[in-house]
Amino acid sequence: MISGIILAGGESRRMGGQDKGLLPFAGTPLIQHVIQRIAPQVDELLISANRNLARYATYGYPVIEDDGNGFLGPLAGMLAGLKAAHGEWVLTVPCDTPFLPANLVERLQQAADDVDIVVASAGRIHATTMLCRRRLADNLANALADGERKVQNWQAGQRRAVVEFDDEAAFANLNTPQQLTGANFDERQSD
Repeated sequence: MISGIILAGGESRRMGGQDKGLLPFAGTPLIQHVIQRIAPQVDELLISANRNLARYATYGYPVIEDDGNGFLGPLAGMLAGLKAAHGEWVLTVPCDTPFLPANLVERLQQAADDVDIVVASAGRIHATTMLCRRRLADNLANALADGERKVQNWQAGQRRAVVEFDDEAAFANLNTPQQLTGANFDERQSD
């Protein structure tokens, strides 16, 4: 069983503090695009959010919040997801990546033997797009308690594999208003 976590719990500072997952892209909230890409690839889907919980719940998937106070970054959302997930493997993806590959999980799984984390890369590492063993929850909790906030730093201490994808645009993060309005949805629809 593979669980999926869509990370939508950030502060969205580059979006002026707006809840990024709920911002419209091609007439549909960003998170809905990610759900459409990821839901068919996993057995269970969860949404990690820290505000607008009722709105996220309308998508029909459990919504989980970070433990603790404040916004501690994606590692806190990953930890909440690892604790709530039922699958041995947990996929995490950001809520602002509407073009993720339809074979993302399949490709990451192919590299999952003898490692605990498999990270996607397409010209560069996309650290928050990863497949992670659920049993790493305690390890991650300890790292957060020790003050770690960088995903790649935590991953570097684990048994990890990296899978290279050819299509760099599939992992485009729409982090800023300019990226959100400049991305070409129609061109990517055929992917």
